[in-house]
Amino acid sequence: MTAWPFRPPPRLSIIIPTLDEAATLEPQLAALLGLWVCGVELIVVDGGSRDATVAIAKRYADRVLISEPGRARQMNLGARASRGEQLVFLHADTRLPRRADRRVARAVAEGACWGRFDVRLSGEQSLLGLVAFCMNWRSRLTGIATGDQALFMTRAAFDAVGGYPDQPLMEDIEISKRLKRLARPACLDARVVSSGRRWENDGLWVTVLRMWRLRYRYWRGEDSHRLAEEYRHAR
Repeated sequence: MTAWPFRPPPRLSIIIPTLDEAATLEPQLAALLGLWVCGVELIVVDGGSRDATVAIAKRYADRVLISEPGRARQMNLGARASRGEQLVFLHADTRLPRRADRRVARAVAEGACWGRFDVRLSGEQSLLGLVAFCMNWRSRLTGIATGDQALFMTRAAFDAVGGYPDQPLMEDIEISKRLKRLARPACLDARVVSSGRRWENDGLWVTVLRMWRLRYRYWRGEDSHRLAEEYRHAR
């Protein structure tokens, strides 16, 4: 997409890390065009896709960047290249609620420097609703957010914590812990819709137990690189 020459500097930038997302990316980006028309900046950062992801992204995004693989690295690169004072980090299979830009702006105006949305998981399994419910309330109680919940933050908060840590797993957990030192998160009731494919493909309870076990081991201090290797092997 070629940016309009008279577009003012954006207040909000959406950064989307991708890797081989051609099957789902186009509907996601098309759904964001309403926000783009309202002045939101769209940045896609690809980590080395071997499919048509980059070609699809170039039809919609203000900028498409190529990065070394790794979601944290990709999101950091996108944030550094963005122009907005508010940042949303969005998974390629997650849909934002209507006028998400206004919701983020309202939270920031009320004093929040970071936060996340509630999440709903799409899919055929009825228990995905229970998983999402637990994710949302766990986040409210702990002040820790996951990438499925579309983290947002001010650029000042992003810079203050040094961006995402350069690690292959739990980068969302770690940045949440660092941001909590600045303030509690704004937990927005508006829901993003995130794909439940991980739970459906790998088995719902298997996935839940695996992620809880990995988080517990990370909390105990185990190295994220080792946990990432085990996670990839298990999947």
